[in-house]
Amino acid sequence: MISTYSIVACDLDAGEWGVAVQSKFLAVGSAVPAAEPEIGAIATQAWANLAYRPQGLALLRQGYAAEDVVRALVGADEEREQRQLGVVDGRGRAATYTGSECLAWAGGTTGPGYAAQGNILVSEATVEALASSFERSAGQPFAERLLACLAAAESAGGDRRGRQSAALLVVRKDGGYGGTSDVVADLRVDDHPQPIEELERIYRIHDLLFGRTPDDEWLDVDEELAAELRERLAGLGYDGELENALVAWAGTENLEERVRGADRIDPVVLEQLRAR
Repeated sequence: MISTYSIVACDLDAGEWGVAVQSKFLAVGSAVPAAEPEIGAIATQAWANLAYRPQGLALLRQGYAAEDVVRALVGADEEREQRQLGVVDGRGRAATYTGSECLAWAGGTTGPGYAAQGNILVSEATVEALASSFERSAGQPFAERLLACLAAAESAGGDRRGRQSAALLVVRKDGGYGGTSDVVADLRVDDHPQPIEELERIYRIHDLLFGRTPDDEWLDVDEELAAELRERLAGLGYDGELENALVAWAGTENLEERVRGADRIDPVVLEQLRAR
C-alpha cells in the first residue's frame, strides 16, 4: 500500500507538466509519477496500478480529457476501490479518483491545472495544503511550486505513517539536457528520514547545474572581465584561448549547459568560478 500524497499539475504558459510526491514507501518516484510534455501527467497510488501510467498516457495522446482517462482506467480495473489516481491533461484539465477501500484519510481535489490527492493521511488538511500552495504560487518557477506544495502538505500533517521517500518529475518539450530530452527534472530521494528537505537540496544542485538564466541577465565579457576569467581559469589549470579554457572548466564542473562561448557569461557561472 503506497501511503502517499501527490500533486499532478501543469504550467501551460511554461509548457511544463509534472508530479511531486512524498510517501512512507521505499522509492516512491519509481512507482507513482509519469508525464509527457503537451500530453499530460499522472500519479497512481494507494494500491497502485503501475499500468495506469503507460495506459493513461496513451489515452491522453489520443485526446482523452483527464476525467475520461480516469473513468476509462478505473472502469476497467477490478481492484478500482483500492486505487487512487490523479491526472492532468494537455489542456490543463484535471481529475482525481479515490476508491472506497483506500485507507483513511483518503481523498483528493482539483483546480485549474492540478489534481491533489493522498491516502493514509493525518487529515484532509494535507490535500488542502497541496492545492492552496499551488494556487498561491502562480507565476513562480513550476518545479519550485511543486516542491513548495510538498513542504506545505507536510506542515499540514502529511502522511499518517510518517515519511520515507519523495520525488519530483517535470517535463517540457526539448527542455532536458542538451535539448535532446523532454525531462527537465527527474529527482528522487528513495530512503531518507527527511525526504522533502533532501529533495529540495538535490533540486538546488540540479538548478545550479542545469537551470537557465534569462538572456538579458547574462553579462558582457569586456576586456577587464576577460582578463579576470583568464587569470582565474589559469589558476585552476585551464590555460589557452579563453573560450576553450572556459568550456573545458565548465565541462569538468558539469556547468556546460550554462556556457555559450566567451563573449557573454552566465552570472551563475561567474559566481561559481570566483568561488573556486
